[in-house]
Amino acid sequence: MLYDEWIKEIDNGLMPEKSFDIIKRELEIGGKRAILYFIDGFIKDEVYEKILEFLYSQTPDDISGIRDMKDFSRLKMPYVEVQCSYDVEFVKTMILSGPSVLLIDGINGALIADTRTYPARSIEEPQKDKSLRGSRDGFVETLVMNTAMIRRRIRDSRLRMEYMQIGSDTKLDIALAYLDGVADGRVLEIVRKKLKGLDIRGISMTQQAIAEKLQKTAFFNPFPKFKTTERPDYASGCIFDGRIVLIMDNSPSVMIIPISLSDFFRETDDYYFLPVVASYTRIIRMIVSMANIFATPLYLLFAKFPDFLPECLKFILPEKSGDMPLFLQLLLLELLVDGLRLASLNTPDVLSNPLGIVGGLLLSEFAINAGWFVPETVLLTAFITIAGFSLPSFEMGYAMKFERLLLLVLTQLFGIWGIAGGTLLIFVCMLNIKTLSGRNYLYPLVPFNLKAFTELFIRYPAK
Repeated sequence: MLYDEWIKEIDNGLMPEKSFDIIKRELEIGGKRAILYFIDGFIKDEVYEKILEFLYSQTPDDISGIRDMKDFSRLKMPYVEVQCSYDVEFVKTMILSGPSVLLIDGINGALIADTRTYPARSIEEPQKDKSLRGSRDGFVETLVMNTAMIRRRIRDSRLRMEYMQIGSDTKLDIALAYLDGVADGRVLEIVRKKLKGLDIRGISMTQQAIAEKLQKTAFFNPFPKFKTTERPDYASGCIFDGRIVLIMDNSPSVMIIPISLSDFFRETDDYYFLPVVASYTRIIRMIVSMANIFATPLYLLFAKFPDFLPECLKFILPEKSGDMPLFLQLLLLELLVDGLRLASLNTPDVLSNPLGIVGGLLLSEFAINAGWFVPETVLLTAFITIAGFSLPSFEMGYAMKFERLLLLVLTQLFGIWGIAGGTLLIFVCMLNIKTLSGRNYLYPLVPFNLKAFTELFIRYPAK
């Protein structure tokens, strides 16, 4: 393709005259016409100042024998990250992605220089995914910085970072990080095939859009099929364990593939504490999670059928039921907690803590005095709300909430048979979920693996 044809194709595709941030800079290098395309705000000014200073110093004799951009790149380009391309569509995509593109009259092809820099925040510790003794850095919204934080921790020649673009319009940059020979090759091929076959015009909300395309799931099934983390140390540990980590540009968290239900009970602090302490916290985490699901349904069951409860434990039952039925109290409190949580997300940071404390105290106190609620239901709801934060996964937290609501409704309708049937229904739903690896979601319980099952509760010393 001739020089003028290159310019015509790029101008028709990008319309730099209609977008002020797409810069088309006319140059003269060695007596030849040249064009430089780049996005304003992505280019490193000080780097290109030195590059242009060198290019302007070229004389006609210096580049007279060069006819291909590969030769120009090899002989005359004083920058490390460069590549050549003869595909105009690829060149337009690269311009929009941030690198700059240089065209020179009489030299075949386009030179792509990756001199981009993105606006980025500092790599502080994530607000949600914290650790008591771990590192204090976290992923950011820039792909290259995230891959560098993983590479810093894994100095292994087997570490692979596979790059690809997905989405026909957005062309989102993603990378698959894994250890060659350790990660399951069959799962890796499945993930590659699914990602390359994604039929998505644009991806703005990156993770969930990709997760829904990678693994189809029923609308009413709330269990998350992927685990995310914002911690590079935890992601690196998962890579050592043979997992695949999907890193996306514009996202401060990465997806871990494949996972099962048991992975949500393993956290970063497990590997920073002594084995006995880590085992204790892991067991507590599981007990609290189970209590989070069954606390209110069991309380409602015992309130409806107090004969099921031993005499020594009947003190937990409410002395009076209040003006509102106990079932409606528990259900309404669930909805109120979610309403307050949504309100807190839109509350300015300066006001969120005092408003949350004062609002919670006033609402609960007035509701009890008005006879709407009894103190026991408010206390129980406070417990399950706090217990929901025992796992850092929002998705799993809401999955447990939906399980609790299902059991609550079935207990109200059918009593002990309702809670038993609801538990069986939840088990069957999880039993029917298959991960990308082909294993059951309930592994190591189904199929049963004794060693993996004991590791759910015990963190053994490193070998």
